[in-house]
Amino acid sequence: MFALYKKEIGSFFSTITGYIVICVFLVANGLFMWAFPGEFNVLDNGYSNIDSLFIIAPWIFLFLVPAVTMRLFSDEKKSGTIELLLTRPLKDLDIILAKYFAGLTLVLFSLIPALVYFFSVYMLGNPVGNIDTGGTWGSFIGLFFLAGVYVSIGIFSSSLTNNQIIAFIIAAIISFFFYIGFESISSLEVFKGMDNLIMSFGINAHYKSMSKGVIDSRDLIYFVSIISVFVLLSKIVLESRKW
Repeated sequence: MFALYKKEIGSFFSTITGYIVICVFLVANGLFMWAFPGEFNVLDNGYSNIDSLFIIAPWIFLFLVPAVTMRLFSDEKKSGTIELLLTRPLKDLDIILAKYFAGLTLVLFSLIPALVYFFSVYMLGNPVGNIDTGGTWGSFIGLFFLAGVYVSIGIFSSSLTNNQIIAFIIAAIISFFFYIGFESISSLEVFKGMDNLIMSFGINAHYKSMSKGVIDSRDLIYFVSIISVFVLLSKIVLESRKW
């Protein structure tokens, strides 16, 4: 499993893919936070926080993560190497987890350099360090788990087809629905009185909760559960070849 994990990590960084993902994430967020005028601009905002990063990043990951994960299984299927991979002395779950953790590692690599935005605002605060450190770290952890859900959805989508574009579209649609779909449904008049329950099925409610700096076990259980569901669905798809 670890060998396959290293192979996937190596494939990300032996080509330009991994570097593009990290650069696009940092540059896109940096432009909104420091260059483009408006509500997301840290300097225009006048407050020592990086809330704009945690508002923008989920939307950027909504496209970047499916772009990374779309090839993990679909490319194997298209090239015919999936059969060779499945004949290795590895369980289907081991293969899925190796690819999942490789994608998650790439997400982590893109988040670590973003800490420079935190330290920049930390130093710009008046007085220095006048920033909600607890809320910021909670938001980083929440963003990591959010991206972890996106990766699991991307793995599942890639296991469904041998076409990378279709895998990207499926992953983006499912990720979008889990991020904002339940919240939109809960706002409908017909679901009045059930709005909080419906919202609790969506990523955004738990992401916002963690962004307050409080790591609630209910939020962690939610993220781990959703990730587990899509990993198991991917396993079912792979095992369907035996049916």
